[in-house]
Amino acid sequence: MKTPVKIALFALATFSAAACSKNSVTINYEGGSTRVEAYGENILRVSKVPAGEEFVDGQSLMLAPGLKKARIKVESSDNETAVSAGEIIAIINHNDGSVAFYDSEGRLLTAEHEQSFTPIEIEGVKGWTVSQSFDSPANEAFFGLGQHQADEWNYKGRNEELYQYNTKISLPIIVSNRRYGLLWDSNSLCRWGDPRPYAQLGEVFTLYDKYGKEGALTGTYTTKEGKTVIRREEAINQEFLEVPDCVKVQNAPDFASKEVRFEGKIAAKESGLHHFYLYYAGYTQVFVDGREVTPEIWRTAWNPNGRKFAVNLEEGKKTSVLIKWRPDGDTSYCGLRVLSPRSAEEQGRMNWWGEMQDQIDYYVFNGEDIDEVISGYRTLTGKAQIMPKWAMGYWQSRERYSTQEQIVSTLAEMREKNVPVDNIVQDWQYWEPDQWGSHEFDSSRYPDPEKMIADIHAMGGRYMISVWPKFYTGTEHFKELDEKGWIYQTAVRDSVEDWLGYQQSFYDAYAEGARKLFWEQMDEHLFGLGVDAWWMDASEPNIHDCTDMDYRKALSGPTALGPSTKYFNAYALMNAEAIYNGQRSVSPDQRVFLLTRSGFPGLQRYSTASWSGDIGTRWEDMKAQLTAGLNFSISGIPFWTQDIGGFSVENRYMAAQGIWDSTGVENEDMKEWRELNARWHEWGIFNPIYRSHGQWPLREPQNLAPESHPAYGAILAADKLRYAMIPYIYSLNARVHFEDYTIMRPLVMDFTDDEIAINRDDQYMFGDAFLVCPIFEYGARSREVYLPEGIWHDFYTPGQMFYGGSYFVADAPYDHVPVYVRAGQIVPFGPDIQYTAQDDGSTLTLKVYAGADGDFTLYEDDGLTYAYERGEYSRIPIHWSDGEGILSIGKRSGRFDGMSVTKAIRVELIGSNGITVRDLNYDGSAAEVRF
Repeated sequence: MKTPVKIALFALATFSAAACSKNSVTINYEGGSTRVEAYGENILRVSKVPAGEEFVDGQSLMLAPGLKKARIKVESSDNETAVSAGEIIAIINHNDGSVAFYDSEGRLLTAEHEQSFTPIEIEGVKGWTVSQSFDSPANEAFFGLGQHQADEWNYKGRNEELYQYNTKISLPIIVSNRRYGLLWDSNSLCRWGDPRPYAQLGEVFTLYDKYGKEGALTGTYTTKEGKTVIRREEAINQEFLEVPDCVKVQNAPDFASKEVRFEGKIAAKESGLHHFYLYYAGYTQVFVDGREVTPEIWRTAWNPNGRKFAVNLEEGKKTSVLIKWRPDGDTSYCGLRVLSPRSAEEQGRMNWWGEMQDQIDYYVFNGEDIDEVISGYRTLTGKAQIMPKWAMGYWQSRERYSTQEQIVSTLAEMREKNVPVDNIVQDWQYWEPDQWGSHEFDSSRYPDPEKMIADIHAMGGRYMISVWPKFYTGTEHFKELDEKGWIYQTAVRDSVEDWLGYQQSFYDAYAEGARKLFWEQMDEHLFGLGVDAWWMDASEPNIHDCTDMDYRKALSGPTALGPSTKYFNAYALMNAEAIYNGQRSVSPDQRVFLLTRSGFPGLQRYSTASWSGDIGTRWEDMKAQLTAGLNFSISGIPFWTQDIGGFSVENRYMAAQGIWDSTGVENEDMKEWRELNARWHEWGIFNPIYRSHGQWPLREPQNLAPESHPAYGAILAADKLRYAMIPYIYSLNARVHFEDYTIMRPLVMDFTDDEIAINRDDQYMFGDAFLVCPIFEYGARSREVYLPEGIWHDFYTPGQMFYGGSYFVADAPYDHVPVYVRAGQIVPFGPDIQYTAQDDGSTLTLKVYAGADGDFTLYEDDGLTYAYERGEYSRIPIHWSDGEGILSIGKRSGRFDGMSVTKAIRVELIGSNGITVRDLNYDGSAAEVRF
């Protein structure tokens, strides 16, 4: 540990200004109190309350259970107190309680600017609506906040509402390129950036319709029958369903439209940069002052999305606005809201807002690099688990397998065609139509579920099943939970039906007894059949789609802990705890695996991955998944995945499938659909979890295209490459647990001082070795690539090497996206297999990329149990000395049941002359390979 620098201001004065203990210091000032505590040598917690209020010290939901405070060193002067944890220092101002943070070398990390407390009372419970801002230099960049779909990368100067919704996972954590992170401890609705809610256009602008009349824009509707209807629109806010009946879109006309134009002029009430939020379903395009600010984008009607743009406008100047909208179905959504300007300095600060909290509560943690910053987050919220080895293979899913025969025969066909796959997934509606939540299979379609799973296991497959926290009111499980007060009542009281027409509600995962009962129901009906993993869908909780925020809160509360306003965002964490603790209580040595559609800080401690929800099947949706996944990964939860191919399918692709099936002739839409899927697989293999899922058309490689088609060849090649990389990926999986590593790495993690690299939102690192450059454009056969400093190898063209620090145009043939490997990397590859259990560890290929020294540690264990928690695993250290041309394979440490004692190792040295090969037999003793 470094010795903290002496801050000149402090002279070991008296402690008269501070009440301190071995792990806490509190400063009382005229406006309130500030308390600072430590949870490690690089982690400080700050809590703040208004004057006259006491600190609340209940267990934080996001913090790891049993987390211990650390000792601090306190030095005070008349005006300030310094609190040091070792690697991080907080200086508290006695006059206003504000805090500034420094590293141990005295470099400023961040400093509070201003705060606010506003009383709030919900359902008789009192709290505070709070905000806290921090100064931020112009060159600071912010990443994290979870997973959002507006295709934004660096959040400096941007705004984001933090709530859970299908395709949106809100994590109140940010990581700075200044090598620190901040975790905002709030379970409620939060905002990053501007603390104000978006306003309707008429609140910020004077509106003029297309005829020049003040007070509204013009809405021109072309009905399905071809009639034209014109309305004055005082706001563009056809955003949510009416509640509680959930029948009609708010502010929409009483007819279905084929096309809509909203147009007119706006006059700003003040000059400056206006931030717009577009809420859309269907096909939507926006023009401001004749300029396209949002190209045509699409979302399916039942699952709208949000995009953002900003425009500088001059006070009083009339500016044209045009929204072209083609609704998708009879129920569709369109809204445009705006935030009035703030000063550039104000907008550039780091600002947090929480709707309902006991106090201001946050943690700042720093490190020498961003991996160390993320390690601070996991120290606070819990270690990630080592996922089962099979989870690193390919997952086959679709919406949905409808019978026992269908799911078993699909896996059998993939085995017959030698399409590698480990996990096959049963999506929803395996129950009888009115029995959602029964966890019982419909016996007419699934006559013997235990045999079904046994058949899958016999083929080397794993079986994952979808379980929702949702119950139809007629099921026995609903009644069992409801009798104990563990069902949310608003949906029951309002007779809210789901899209299948049944009344339903969700269980209260905040109640400890409810979590235990929920698992007991799953255990009794599903786990005993041999289920390997759990797909926890709709864990936001999504009790009904497309309602406004107030009704969403009403539907999901009150919780056992208090009003849903206060506990709005943490449901997925509590639900994951139910399954993780439940399964470990009955089968303590079988690794738990959960996939959930939402998330919250701490999710990783429950062996849980997240996916990006029911995304669309457009090229822009694929691009948005990269920024979504990278921001999610740098938020500290390491296992992320997506529906390769997208979930919700445009009608043109649906129709194209029918044409192909009936004529056998590929039309242009089918051609594009296949290329879209090929491109998605080509970079999807470089995700922590590799899986395909979505609505019709079918998603199995053999159903996406005939074997003679280039799409099939590209997907199969990608799949096989994923399996070849399993030794590399599984070793990274172990580093996630032991080293708090991150597998899917935005460039800012490895090239933090490279200003170009940190702002690239279309490239990333997969582990330390691979720089992945996806293709997001139909028909593209090249793309611009930025290589950071160093020497790089073209992964697909051995012998082709590049010096970094510049841009160039890379080839991107149909069958792969550009991928580069850093010089000095040692990448272990495994044998040609159809599922992970086929690799017994007896053969290995080590690809060594010349041009720099390098190290890698090969990690192995049994892949299925928690024996690794007992130290039962092996490590083999490997070092490449580039100058000497020697690969040193160190002595193996450790062992585990089933370990292959010897390995036949093929070493491939990849340099400017191509590939040079050496072979050796490794018996666990140290060995050298010379070139």
